[in-house]
Amino acid sequence: MSYQVLARKWRPQLFSQLVGQQHVVKALTNALEREQLHHAYLFTGTRGVGKTTLARIFAKSLNCEKGISASPCGVCDACREIDEGRFVDLLEVDAASRTKVDQTRELLENVPYAPVRGRYKVYLIDEVHMFSASSFNALLKTLEEPPPHVKFILATTDPQKVPVTVLSRCLQFNLKRLDREQIESQLRHILEQEKILFDEQSISLLARGADGSMRDGLSLLDQAIAFGGGEVKGTDVAVMIGTIGADQIYLLLEALANSDGRRLISLVAEMAERAADFSNALQELLAMLHQIGMLQIVAEYEPDEVYDPDRLHGIAQTLSAEDVQLFYQIVLLGQKELALAPDPRSGFEMVLLRLLAFRPDQPEAAPGESSGSQAKSQPVEGVKPVAGKSTAVKSATQPTAKPSATDDPSDWEGFVNAMRLGGITSQLAHNCSFDSWDGQTLRLTLDASMKQLRVGQSEKRLLESISRLLGKEIKLLITEAVPEDETPAMRQKRQQQERQQEAEAKLKSDPLVREMEERFSAHLLTDSIRPMDEPGG
Repeated sequence: MSYQVLARKWRPQLFSQLVGQQHVVKALTNALEREQLHHAYLFTGTRGVGKTTLARIFAKSLNCEKGISASPCGVCDACREIDEGRFVDLLEVDAASRTKVDQTRELLENVPYAPVRGRYKVYLIDEVHMFSASSFNALLKTLEEPPPHVKFILATTDPQKVPVTVLSRCLQFNLKRLDREQIESQLRHILEQEKILFDEQSISLLARGADGSMRDGLSLLDQAIAFGGGEVKGTDVAVMIGTIGADQIYLLLEALANSDGRRLISLVAEMAERAADFSNALQELLAMLHQIGMLQIVAEYEPDEVYDPDRLHGIAQTLSAEDVQLFYQIVLLGQKELALAPDPRSGFEMVLLRLLAFRPDQPEAAPGESSGSQAKSQPVEGVKPVAGKSTAVKSATQPTAKPSATDDPSDWEGFVNAMRLGGITSQLAHNCSFDSWDGQTLRLTLDASMKQLRVGQSEKRLLESISRLLGKEIKLLITEAVPEDETPAMRQKRQQQERQQEAEAKLKSDPLVREMEERFSAHLLTDSIRPMDEPGG
């Protein structure tokens, strides 16, 4: 017996079997049940989401011998012939192979004639956007006044290339990309029905590799079954599609967080030995940075189940929110440029080195602080800096040196900067002032006007960061009151105001400015004045 590929064996035969696309199924089902049928339909969407499958089910619903219905019987001659691709009144056309206007006219010549077997003659034109302008004009005439026994179903992955005159004569349905959970559920169901052993890691990897396409997911599943000798295992799937394991991405991010260039390059060498797909590695890195970014901003966020939440939380604590956002942007751009690199490995290495070279050196700005935080390139272990060169990713003056960590948090602002916090945790720390430290218990006063910062896990993360810097477990007591001493946020706001006042005073006393005021009755717009150490200054 010849083997039938899973994409064909498990192609849906009824609307109820279609994965996702409920919004389209509902509309078509209602139209069929009420027999309110349009003469032309346009299905749009990316590859493998069910456009052709949906069209064939719709053709069966129209021509089932038991009557027009949203649930065709599937056993009559018309239903079986449509399923087998030999129904004479279903004309499937690939527009990419019939771009000439003469071929289109030849196709449409038989439109006026009645169906041979069915109730309706159905024209299914796939990738209709490939038609030439002349072919569209020929089709348009037929779409304007079609015979009652003809239905047109057009399918395309690029609706922008379909003329608006054609679009306006069709009911348009946009099929969505399938999400990972939908693909995972269908793959799991198929493997259980086929009685094939599998593990959850393999399902997750295959669904991610499908990239929103059920057809691609089933093709990968076929390949995985063959690769695993009748079983589907996560380790085999990872090798088959060149997926980088989550452990490797954790290690890359940890090396980045520690600015360890030597470790980073060593990890890339290990990946190259396993013939890793470096484009896929960048995708995995982006996915994990997204999870970390969500953890930093949304306190109650639950990470995707494929990730280790403890390791994600650890990296989220080590990297600032600014780091994560910049990393994501650089990796996203690097992914687009990877194809231009001399080879994938060198392109991947340069993306990682760029992450190190442009990593911000200052913690996230506290409330009241200027948004123009400073950034510079840092010394990276194992990577030799270029003498006499400095790199900046933002408009800023020479950055100040990063305070070194101490065993005494009484220098609270320096201590906070040394922790390199991000998000709400950083804001909480910047709005506290030091009270006392006895070697075991640290007491802080939180500006009562900023008590809303004690949300989610911000206080817990602050305690973990302090303990990590001190190298031991401590107790943290935070009291809400009006601080007796300035908090770092208050100090930064005061210093910013002082710099602003100084800048205004210098301009007002400038001879040229005074001359312009006297000669032209001009006056200074103080809102436009910025100190020299701020963006726009």
